Order: sequence, then structure tokens, then C-alpha cells
Amino acid sequence: MRKFGLVGYPLTHSFSQRYFTEKFEREGIADSVYSNFSLEFIGDLAAVLADAELCGLNVTIPYKQQVMSFLDSLSPVVEAIGACNCIRIEGRRRFGHNTDVVGFEQSLVKKLSGHHRRALVLGTGGAAKAVEWVLRRLGIDFLSVSRAVGPGAIGYADVDAALLDTHELIVNTTPLGMYPNVSVCPPLPYEALTPRHYLFDLVYNPARTLFLEKGEARGAVVENGYEMLVLQAEESWRIWNSPL
Repeated sequence: MRKFGLVGYPLTHSFSQRYFTEKFEREGIADSVYSNFSLEFIGDLAAVLADAELCGLNVTIPYKQQVMSFLDSLSPVVEAIGACNCIRIEGRRRFGHNTDVVGFEQSLVKKLSGHHRRALVLGTGGAAKAVEWVLRRLGIDFLSVSRAVGPGAIGYADVDAALLDTHELIVNTTPLGMYPNVSVCPPLPYEALTPRHYLFDLVYNPARTLFLEKGEARGAVVENGYEMLVLQAEESWRIWNSPL
């Protein structure tokens, strides 16, 4: 049996496990199974990796950076951004990849307009690093916004109407608004949004977070993270099954 799975904590619900289980059933893939590995401590990953039948893992919050110490080889993207969300396992060797960049870029560009040349990236974690890599690739300038103000990141209090007027793409990489905490959203001056703004939320559950609802109310273009997840899942499957 070929084993795959998702590593993270907590895993109260899993898009990946449901998606791959349904994919295996739909496509008649009888030799594979996908499981959740909810690990409170990253050190517990060693026991998961000891399974000789394990062929691949997806990695989610909070381990996209910590997992790199368990890898033997990194893709150029992982080396560049310092975050891994996909591991291919061949024998005793573990190869780190990042499929978030593929999913985010392919989903983002479908609604991207020529005037979206400056962005605000909310959050500074592993997902934010993938988003920033894509924005650089697309030639889009960006500012990072975080609760912890520091080098390279401004605070939410610094985001005012004037800044939103010049940064018309806003990407939420934080878990704010994710089920079950659906009544919260990033603290922004939403009244300053216009139909020229594009709000992209990496959260997919609920389909319309409060962040997106507030954007829609001002006429902004919005997109959630569901399609991105589907695209990155399929890219993971391609990586796990392609020749080395």
C-alpha cells in the first residue's frame, strides 16, 4: 500500500484527506491511502517518517518551515522561500517541494487586472512566503502586514485609506476568519475599498470569510483559497508520481 498524508497541528478538518480519498475512489486508485498526522510537536514527525510504505506528505500550519530540517534535498523554490508544503519520499531520501506557489499563481491570475501592481500581504508565515515569491515573479510590489511589526513588515495600524488607494491587491495568508472563528477578520479600513480592489483569501472554509464579505460589500473582486488548494493538491500528486 502506498501511503500519503498531511502533517500539521491542529487538524480539526482536512481538505487534503477528503480530497485525496475522493480522488482515489473516483479514479480507481486502489493501492493508495491518505491520512492525517496531527502532531503537537514537530519531533513526532520522525515516527511518521519511519513507515516504509510512506511515499509522500503535505505539510500545513505550523510546520512548513520546521519540517525542512527533516529533508535531504530542497527544490529551488523551497531554498528561495524557506518553506516546504510537499515532501516526496523515495526509500530513505526526502525531497522538499512547495506546491503553494503553483496553486496560488494559477488561481490568482484568473482575476488579476493590469492595475493590480501593488499588494498587501497579510501575515508572515510559510504561506506568506509562497505568496511573496509569486508576487515577485509577476512583478508585483508588495508590503507585508503583521501583528508583530519588525524588519520588512508594517503593522495593521499602518494600513490606512491612503495606503489602500495605492495597494489594490490584498492577500490574506493568516487563519483569521477560518472556521470555526468565522466572526473575525484582519483589522483593515474596509470602508476604503473600491471595485478596483482584489481580495484573495487563502482560507477556504467558509467559502466567504468576513474578510471577503466586507470586500464584496464595497464592490471588490474576491477569491477564496479553494481552487488554490485543488491546484496544489494536484501538483503534489504529480510530484509524488513523476520520475526523479
